[in-house]
Amino acid sequence: MKASAFLYPWDVLGDPDAPARIADLGVRQVTLASAYHSTRALTPHHPGHRIVTAEYAAVLYPPDEPHWQGRELRPCPAGAWAPGDAYGEAAASLAAAGLDVHSWVVLAHNSRLGAEHPETSVVNAYGDRYPWAPCIAQPRVRAYLVALAAEAAARPGAGGTELESCGWYGLAHLHGHDKIAGVALDGTAEYLMSLCFCASCERGYGEVGLDAGELRVRVRGALEPVWRGGPVGASGAELLAATLEFRTRAARELQEAAVAAVRERGGPGFQVLLHADPRPERCGANAGVDARHVLGVADGVVVPCAGGPDLLAPFAALGSAGVLAANLTVVSGMGGRPGELAREAARVAALGATELRLYHTGLASRTDLEAVRRAGVLG
Repeated sequence: MKASAFLYPWDVLGDPDAPARIADLGVRQVTLASAYHSTRALTPHHPGHRIVTAEYAAVLYPPDEPHWQGRELRPCPAGAWAPGDAYGEAAASLAAAGLDVHSWVVLAHNSRLGAEHPETSVVNAYGDRYPWAPCIAQPRVRAYLVALAAEAAARPGAGGTELESCGWYGLAHLHGHDKIAGVALDGTAEYLMSLCFCASCERGYGEVGLDAGELRVRVRGALEPVWRGGPVGASGAELLAATLEFRTRAARELQEAAVAAVRERGGPGFQVLLHADPRPERCGANAGVDARHVLGVADGVVVPCAGGPDLLAPFAALGSAGVLAANLTVVSGMGGRPGELAREAARVAALGATELRLYHTGLASRTDLEAVRRAGVLG
């Protein structure tokens, strides 16, 4: 079964054994980060370091100045963790080992953008801003994300791309010294805490017949029982349904524009996949989508299956000829089961998956990688 392994450039640069180590797993493709959010990452195999700290969201190549000329919002090049054309150098090393390389582009997840341009961030019903979450309903934010998608995806030598966070980001976010788990939020409560009330979103609510001021009050009212330790108020589901039309439209506009821009720059045959969740209300790395719509826009989807394969079903039911890639975690320390890869691969294939994604071969131990290699199901 065709599989692609996720990697960061710093997993490869300075480690001459990395390309062969990945190729020996049996994969034919690598999904290599070209634009990525801030992170702290383990590098268990690298001869020169064990921890890489990417201090802010950055592009891992030199930005093309003509592409960004005259634009107010623009990406930051990486610092010492991925200097120069880190993506290009790593991609060349991987290609020399016989691996196809596709780019991995993170879009609407950018804390530095929120810090430098706070007005671009999602702002919740209480007036709290989420600096990690650019509001995709704002025209200039959408224009920035589309321009970023085009440049970061169609890197020299890449045969395709995977667009992550191509939709709404909200409350859920792994943050340094996180302290928000004191009150449990179900899916509806998390959605209500992810609703944006910036000027663009308030206008959008008006377009679907909602008064933004009244909506803000109703959202707070529905959430009040949650802060006392109870379930979200009875109106929560109603508020979700009422706001979803506008938010789905905003996400579709971003997805359509981003895919079109990538295809224009990438040229014929350049494959575009979206990391996607078939529940349109979902926020985060795997953007909530309408399954039928997204498969009519992109060449396929990458679906999170670490918690089980259930999210594959809405895509598989459409019988699309597009790529349906099941994303499986192969890092034991992150809850993955690399020793069960053969069984999990057979299970997702039976449910309609056409490809696998392995998250994340740069983070996995040698024991985990050996289990992946022994599974013998990759191609």
